[in-house]
Amino acid sequence: MLEVVALSALTTFLLGVGNGAAGEIGKNLTLSAGALVRRTLGRETPLPAGAEERRALAGRVHARLGRDPQRAGEWALMLAGSPDTAVEPSQGAMPPAPWAFTNQEKVLKQLAREADRPWEGRPRVALLSGPAGSGSTSVALRLGAETRDRFPDGQYYVDLRDTSGETGPDSAGVLLRLLREMDVDPDRIPVTEAGRERLYRQLTAERRALVVIDHTTSLAQVRALVPSTPDVLLVVVVSGPPLLLEAERIAVPPLTERHAKRLVRKVAGPEHAARVKARLPGVLERCQGNAFALHAEARLLTREEPDGAAEGRTGAWPQHPVRAAALVASLRLGPEALRLCRLTALGGWPSVSAGIAAAAADVHEVTAARLLDEAVDVGLLEPLPDLRYRFRPEIRRQLAETAAAEYGLGACADAVVRVLDALLTLVLPASRAALPESWRTEVPGEYQAASGSVPDGLAVLAAEVANVARAVVVAEEQGRTDTALWLARSLWPLQLKAGYWDEVLPALRDAARCAEEKRAEERMAAALHFQLAHCLGETGRWEQAARAARAAVTYERAASHLRGEASAVELLGLLSLNRWEYEEAYERFAEAESVYRRIGPGEEGVADLPRALALVERHQGRALRGMGRLDESRRSLERAVAFFAGRTGAPPEAYNRARALTDLAETLHEAGDDTAALARIAEAEALLPASAAPHRAYLAGLRRRCAAAAGR
Repeated sequence: MLEVVALSALTTFLLGVGNGAAGEIGKNLTLSAGALVRRTLGRETPLPAGAEERRALAGRVHARLGRDPQRAGEWALMLAGSPDTAVEPSQGAMPPAPWAFTNQEKVLKQLAREADRPWEGRPRVALLSGPAGSGSTSVALRLGAETRDRFPDGQYYVDLRDTSGETGPDSAGVLLRLLREMDVDPDRIPVTEAGRERLYRQLTAERRALVVIDHTTSLAQVRALVPSTPDVLLVVVVSGPPLLLEAERIAVPPLTERHAKRLVRKVAGPEHAARVKARLPGVLERCQGNAFALHAEARLLTREEPDGAAEGRTGAWPQHPVRAAALVASLRLGPEALRLCRLTALGGWPSVSAGIAAAAADVHEVTAARLLDEAVDVGLLEPLPDLRYRFRPEIRRQLAETAAAEYGLGACADAVVRVLDALLTLVLPASRAALPESWRTEVPGEYQAASGSVPDGLAVLAAEVANVARAVVVAEEQGRTDTALWLARSLWPLQLKAGYWDEVLPALRDAARCAEEKRAEERMAAALHFQLAHCLGETGRWEQAARAARAAVTYERAASHLRGEASAVELLGLLSLNRWEYEEAYERFAEAESVYRRIGPGEEGVADLPRALALVERHQGRALRGMGRLDESRRSLERAVAFFAGRTGAPPEAYNRARALTDLAETLHEAGDDTAALARIAEAEALLPASAAPHRAYLAGLRRRCAAAAGR
C-alpha cells in the first residue's frame, strides 16, 4: 500500500486541499482530508496556510503511514477516490488587431526577439509601455495576430480596465480573470490566490502560449503570472510610466509625421482626400503622433458636419493628445448629448447603461440611449456588450473637468447623487428578488414593492457589481453614508449564490470601514461585517474573516438581535471548521444553538428557528466527525436529514437534504459502515439535478472510496 501512497502524491493532494475547487464540494473534500489527518497523527492539526508548511505536513503524515497499514489504506482510497480535478484550457481568443495598424514594426521585432531568444532559465516577459493612446494595446493585439503559429496552444488576453477603481483588481482578481479567459469551469477555479497561481502554472506547463495583461497598474497584479516555462510569453501592457518589473522593457513611441499622415489617410479613405489635405496640419499638431488621437480624428474627417468645427475654435487645445481628440469629438455633438456625456463621466463609473446616463442627465432613458449612440458615433464612448458603454480614462477626465466649468459644482454634485439614487433603486429590489425569503435581503419599505417586478435579480446585480462597488466609494465621498451602506448590503445574493467574492470584496471592505468610522446603526454594521467575513472566508483569508465575524457578533449583541448574533457565531464555527479546528468549531456551533434557542415566541426569527437549528445541527455533525466522535456525528446528521426530508412537518428541501446525506455518508464511511454509506450516496444522487455536476462528481468519488473499502 505504501507504494501507492507516494510522498509526491500526498504532497500534491495536500497542496490542493483548501486551495482547490470553490464552493461546498471543495469544502467537503477539505473537511474529509482534515479528519483523516487527525486520525493519522492522533491529534488536531490546523490546516497550514503556506505551501512549505503543507509539504512538511505531508512528510509527517507519510512517515506515519509506514507504521500504520490501515491508515495507509485509507489515504490510498482518499487519493484514488477524489474527484477528477484535471482541467484542459481552451486556446483563448485574442481580440482582433486594429485594421489601420501603422509603423510599429520595430516594437514588434523587439517582442519577437524576446519570444524567440534562448531561454537559459530566464522567464520570457515583455513590458510594453507608453502614454495613454500611444497604441500599446494595438501592438499587443498585432503581436497575437502575427504569432499564431508561434503560440499554437493558447493566446489569452485580459483587460483590467473595466473594474470598480482606478487601480484595478488585485493579483487574485487578475488570476481569476485569466483562468476565466482560459475557459476553466467556475467550479474548478480555486478560491485562494495561491491555488489560482498553482492552477495557472499547471495549465501553462509544457504549452506554447501568449498571455497579455492590458492596462496593468501595479507590479503586484502580474508578479504571480511571470512564467516558469520556456514557451510562455507574458506581455504586460501599461498606459503610462513602466513598472519596476524584471522584463524586456519596450517603449511604444509616437508615430513619426510620415506614418501619422499614412494612418490618417488610411482611416479617412481616399474619398475624403480633399478634406484630409485641408485639415491635416491641425490634426498632426494636436495629436503629436498619438495613435488613438490620430485614429479618432481621422474618423471624424469622414463626417460632413459641422464642417471646420475644430479649425473654427479659438483658444488653446489640451496638451494631452487624447484630451484634444475628445474636445474635437465634443464639438461634433449637440449640446444635449454633450451635457449627458459630461455629467455621466463625473462618477467614474466602470460601465455606463442608458439608465445611468439618464439619471446623470435627468432625461428619459429612451433619450439617453439615443444620445449615447451619438457619443459612440463621434468616438467619445466605446460600446460594450449588452447595451453598455465606457469612457477611456483620459476622455472621461476631460469631460468631467469641463462639466464643472460649464455647469457648476452644484449641478455636477446633483448629477452624481441622481446616479447613486438610481443605482440604489435598481439593486435593492434586485437583491430582494434574488433572495426573497432571506432576512439578510430585507430592504426599506419604499424599495420592497419593486422587487416583485424584477425577473432575474442576480442578473441585475451581476451587471452592476462594478458600478455598485464604485458607488460605495462615491456615496461616502458625497456624505451619503446610508446610501453607501445599503448599496453594499445589496450584494449579498451575489456572494452567497453566484460566488462573486472577488468582485464584491472591495465594496464590502469600504462599507464595513465606513460603518465603523461613521458609527452606523449596530444592525447595519453587523450585517456588513457578516458579509465581509463570509467573503473573506470564501477566499481563504481566514484571520481577516474571523476578525470581521467577531465584529459582527459584537454589533449584533449591542443591538440585542439574537438571530443575527447566532448567525454570526455560526459563521465563526464554519471558519474554524474549514481550518480543521474541530473542537473550536463545535463549541461555536453549540453556542450558536444556545443563542437561537433564546428566541422566544413572537420574537424576530422565531418562524425560521426550526430550520436554523437543523442547519446548525448539521454543522455540529460535521465538526463531530472531524473530532472522531462518529456515533454522535451520525445521530446529529440523521436528525438534519430527517428535518430536510420534511419528516418533522417542515417543507422538504432537496438541496439541503442532499448536503446532509453526503455528510452522513462520509461519517458512515469513516465508521466502517460502507454499505449504509453507499445507500445514503444513492439517496443524495437521486435528489440532485443534472446541473449539480460538482456535487455529483464528489459523490462519485465518495462512492469509489466506499466501494473499495467494502470490497477489502
